[in-house]
Amino acid sequence: MVSQRREEAPEEHVRAWSADEAVTMLFSAHYRGLVRLAVLLLHDESVAEDVVQDAYVALHRRWWRLRDADKALAYLRTSVVNGARSALRHRGVADRYVARSLADEQLVASAETGALSLLRHREVLEAVRRLPARQREAIVLRYYAELSEAEIADAMGVSRGAVKSHAARGMAALRESLEHAP
Repeated sequence: MVSQRREEAPEEHVRAWSADEAVTMLFSAHYRGLVRLAVLLLHDESVAEDVVQDAYVALHRRWWRLRDADKALAYLRTSVVNGARSALRHRGVADRYVARSLADEQLVASAETGALSLLRHREVLEAVRRLPARQREAIVLRYYAELSEAEIADAMGVSRGAVKSHAARGMAALRESLEHAP
């Protein structure tokens, strides 16, 4: 169990912690936000939770190999974005080759899903979902996760200029889509 003093320590002291302590602290502080990020990218809460859990497992497994343990949260965000991309690729392949049952298409309402629906209007979410993947990622990371351009660039694995371009194109497409919505 992590002591109270360590739970309240700033993330800059994470380097001295064991993998168990560090991942526990990061989990309690950032799990919900990372799940929300993954839900917005994937539109499927159960898959989003799996992606985030896989990111934490990978962080724990690679803890001692991290060059800069203070950047563990950035590592987690990048892992979540990459995991979401992988899940979307897998979903695309499965959609092409496997007929989906009606049960798979029904979303199970949860407290998290309910909170998201209160925060975002349905039309805006639908418009965001229709954006190309990179534009959607840039918009979600910038306006929902409130990351800086540098953090978004790290998470997406692109340059800051590419982040600006993807975000600007995404905002223009959203504006166009929402202006012509019924």
